[in-house]
Amino acid sequence: MTRNIHPAKKGRLAKKRKQTRWAPFWTVPKIYGKGRKVHPGRHTIIKRSWRRTKTKA
Repeated sequence: MTRNIHPAKKGRLAKKRKQTRWAPFWTVPKIYGKGRKVHPGRHTIIKRSWRRTKTKA
């Protein structure tokens, strides 16, 4: 692999990284109510792992 990443590819990878992060903790009571305990990773935009799905970035 090369030492430097092309800026366009770096931007695409950064976007994919943002999409797979957990949602903020305060969204859980906002969506499900105060008593419900749900992991914030359940309602992220896109669920992807580096092992399972490739990004084609």
